Amino acid sequence: SGSSDPYCVVKVDDEVVARYGGDPVPPWGGDTWRGTGTVTCVPPPIRTATVWKSLNPFWGEEYTLRLSRGFRSLTIYVLDEDTIGQDDVIGKVSLSRQQIAAEPRGVDGWLSLAPVDPDEEVQGEIHLELCVPEQGHPRVLRCHLIEARDLAPRDPSGTSDPFARVSCCGHTLETAVIKKTRFPHWDEVLELELVEGELGGAVLSVEVWDWDIVGKNDFLGWVEFPLATIVTEPPKGWFQLLPFPRSPQDSGGQLGALRLAVRLVEDTVLPPHYYQPLIQLLTEPLRCPGQPPASTALAVLEEVTSGDSRQDVATKLVKIFLGQGLAVPLLDYLTARELARTTDPNTLFRSNSLASKSVEQFMKVVGLPYLHEVLQPVVNRIFEEKKYVELDPGRMALSRGRRCPLMRRCPHRRISFKGSLSEARVRESSLELLTGYLGDIVDAIVGSVDKCPLLMRVAFKQLRQRVEERFPSAQHEDARYFAISGFLFLRFFAPAVLTPKLFGLREQHADPRTRRTLLLLAK
Repeated sequence: SGSSDPYCVVKVDDEVVARYGGDPVPPWGGDTWRGTGTVTCVPPPIRTATVWKSLNPFWGEEYTLRLSRGFRSLTIYVLDEDTIGQDDVIGKVSLSRQQIAAEPRGVDGWLSLAPVDPDEEVQGEIHLELCVPEQGHPRVLRCHLIEARDLAPRDPSGTSDPFARVSCCGHTLETAVIKKTRFPHWDEVLELELVEGELGGAVLSVEVWDWDIVGKNDFLGWVEFPLATIVTEPPKGWFQLLPFPRSPQDSGGQLGALRLAVRLVEDTVLPPHYYQPLIQLLTEPLRCPGQPPASTALAVLEEVTSGDSRQDVATKLVKIFLGQGLAVPLLDYLTARELARTTDPNTLFRSNSLASKSVEQFMKVVGLPYLHEVLQPVVNRIFEEKKYVELDPGRMALSRGRRCPLMRRCPHRRISFKGSLSEARVRESSLELLTGYLGDIVDAIVGSVDKCPLLMRVAFKQLRQRVEERFPSAQHEDARYFAISGFLFLRFFAPAVLTPKLFGLREQHADPRTRRTLLLLAK
């Protein structure tokens, strides 16, 4: 059809972060969840939604990965989903840990997709012991190949038939093939004879391959060791399998580009009692309200946070104060300070201040189950019905119009013999559908008072009282309601209607027709 059905998958250190729940094995061969211990229940993958029939997909999805400090690289693969057969790999973007850490604000921009070579898509580790005994003539290199783990699945069964090959100074030996496993246990000792004059710059190569009865064997990874290092410091333990070194290829943008933002945050998490002085300092203005407002830790924090960090600060503050049972007093404190600085009620809470961000984050943490209960039935119906809705005449697809015979000479003119009727019908039908959907949404919201979380109701009650105290005149009577609706609708319900996927209301993004309906509803 000339288009694709693209989605993205995330890999860390050449391993998929989590497994597909029943999906086929990824084409590059690898779907291991990075974790510790035995995995019996595999979590869902770090995988975006599929954007159907598009060469310019928009995902707008955000993930937080908790990684070990020793991770080396992050790779995002773009694939084309196929209903029949294996999904096609379009390309990838790889970022080393050094590249990400070098940008304090993170990597943000368009990055060209690179081609994917199966021989470079390796994963797993090999357990071995190497040594060159001092005794004996001729001298030998003793390679104890114990086992491997998390190897890439190269066979349709989701496993491999791995064997190891060691090479040094022109000599090569191989282990036995272990059938149908990604965790082979060889426990074999292979000895290679060494020539005294060749020890200087010699290198030992340990390769792992998947044996195939038909066709060529599939590469699973390799490691190499300078012989001089083996003699002085015999290697022993687990070693990461690496791809064959290749010169980087530039696709010249032919595969497309991926826009992404990646930021590395390194946190040292201490035992809880270390944080008590900080928590006490932050909560002090709420526990002991007699302090000068401008000198509290919260006031200073509000002054020094910039737009870039305000979302993170608000998120952490809400979590800290929820844990202390002080989330509502926190919001009251921050909104009261912003009210004191506001002279025009029409601009109240319209900026991305710490108070606005904190209320927004509070609603997402406390009110998400409530949001799902209120909006999910209507949102599901909109996705299932896929009705055509359009109010803009310039965007309408008028099925009953006919082109003028002079079209070839006058490409910008169009005669629609029943265009007005068709346009009127589309508009009438769209208004009817939008009114119906919107009526159901408003009815669900208005009828959900008892379902609304108590903390949200208490927080908004306090907000209304604060606005009434700040703007008591009759001409500002509606300000108390605008303040609440600005949060409840503009920052809670409307964004969820616009992009249900980001609020967990749907597993997939909307198709273009449904997306247009959701946009008009949100407006």
